[in-house]
Amino acid sequence: MTSKSEPWYIHAALLVVILILSYILIKVAYIDPSNYMKQENYYKTESHLRMDNIRQAEILWDKKYKRFTDNLDSLVNFVKTDSFVYQVMNGVDTITGKSTNPFKKLKSVGAFVPESLFFSPKTHKRYILQVDTSTVLDTFINRRGKITKVDTNITIGTRYFLKDPDGYGTIGDLHNEALKNTASWE
Repeated sequence: MTSKSEPWYIHAALLVVILILSYILIKVAYIDPSNYMKQENYYKTESHLRMDNIRQAEILWDKKYKRFTDNLDSLVNFVKTDSFVYQVMNGVDTITGKSTNPFKKLKSVGAFVPESLFFSPKTHKRYILQVDTSTVLDTFINRRGKITKVDTNITIGTRYFLKDPDGYGTIGDLHNEALKNTASWE
């Protein structure tokens, strides 16, 4: 009684299946998560750079107009065309000799691009920019105790709030003066 051994092609097919499954396991367990983490880190860093540039543009807007803006279109146009911004970007500190340009270079292009202030790098959604509005009522009373006048003072743009639509952070706060120009990742 001799038993017949299995044909060689069955062993070869099983070996090929084992190799394919091993490759899939390595790809799913190591390569894909590594690439995903690198890409997420890039998006987060790029978004932080863009949000920091929006913060610097808001600070320049505040220096010129004494308030903040919630309009990204006006802010980008201001950065691109205003002579005050041009002087700041091309100026040199007389003491240290360093550039006074407050804007940071982006990783994606290696330079500051004003149009990058509109969109987040991951989903290309617009950044969410809001300003506060505060109303102060002042009542004037005459000597007899009658109200003579009620004065309403509305102030717009003393604080701003910038939010990344992809959840990579925020800058500023609409209600807390201590968080003005403060980034959540700093």
